[in-house]
Amino acid sequence: MTWINPWFNDRKAHHRIDGFVNLGSAASHRPGDLDKWRAERKRAKLPHPPVSGYDAFIHTWWQRADFSTEKDGIWWLGHASMLARLNGINILIDPVFSQRASPVSFAGPVRKTPPCTSVSELPPIGAVVISHNHYDHLDSTTIRQLKRTHPQACYFVPLGLGNWFLRRGIQQVVELDWMQSYTWQGLVLTAVPAQHWSMRTPWNRNRSLWCGWVIESDHCRFWFSGDTGYFPQLSDFVLRIGQPDMVALPVGAYAPEWFMHPHHMSPEESVSVWQQIGEPYAIPVHWGVFELGDESIDEPPDKLLQALKNKGEDSKYFQCCRIGQYHELIKNNI
Repeated sequence: MTWINPWFNDRKAHHRIDGFVNLGSAASHRPGDLDKWRAERKRAKLPHPPVSGYDAFIHTWWQRADFSTEKDGIWWLGHASMLARLNGINILIDPVFSQRASPVSFAGPVRKTPPCTSVSELPPIGAVVISHNHYDHLDSTTIRQLKRTHPQACYFVPLGLGNWFLRRGIQQVVELDWMQSYTWQGLVLTAVPAQHWSMRTPWNRNRSLWCGWVIESDHCRFWFSGDTGYFPQLSDFVLRIGQPDMVALPVGAYAPEWFMHPHHMSPEESVSVWQQIGEPYAIPVHWGVFELGDESIDEPPDKLLQALKNKGEDSKYFQCCRIGQYHELIKNNI
């Protein structure tokens, strides 16, 4: 039986009767590309370990998260997981604290750096924000723990993903399409376009949407890009809402470019987007935990520094930080 998209709107370019698509002429993989990449990866024994080994990498790039400050700010919790405190409200973004980004515990991408915190160590969580349903962004075990320990949390998800939470007994779910906004406890949350895809099983590819999020408080506008490849309109959609003060942009899982480019930005592309939105304070994410691409886990910081240098930019406001690190809120005058 053919699945029909219950949210289909023929006036929206990213809607299809059988699911959702990216905007414009985004490249897609051809049949056989996945097998080709896996074979090349295995043959070359990629990715290589960090130059100084995994223990040294952890020593350099990892610390326990400390939530003792009462100030607003942003914590990078590793990979794409973040905690944003705005107007005193703690918002957890794409939380994954499990040992694998996988539907099973015995296979799939495994952590190379330990979690910098746990669900039990988190401060009171007011909201949980999810960008899409891939296992490195939506983790069943973490969500189940959050439901038990933070039952008051409201969940913000892209269109089509709400039922996943409802089936797990989570009733406080807000489901948004691209460029839809929701005002909640003095904050405005907007789902913004990204160039990616969704799939949780072989049978539900692109049946739920993927997105980034702009979260606005009284004093700060924060853009979490989610997983996204580069496309020309990416920054335009964000700037329609307003210039962000702080951003989280991906700098990992970009190799090999022929395979990863449609759905993951390289450090060079992230720097270009950062320039297009006015060079706000940027936190590089989507690196340092899972080896999803062919690049070594310690390569993104060097690639980012080189990309900034190539474009004549200072790295002061866009540099890789330690997993678990806190970033004080950058305020504006909205």
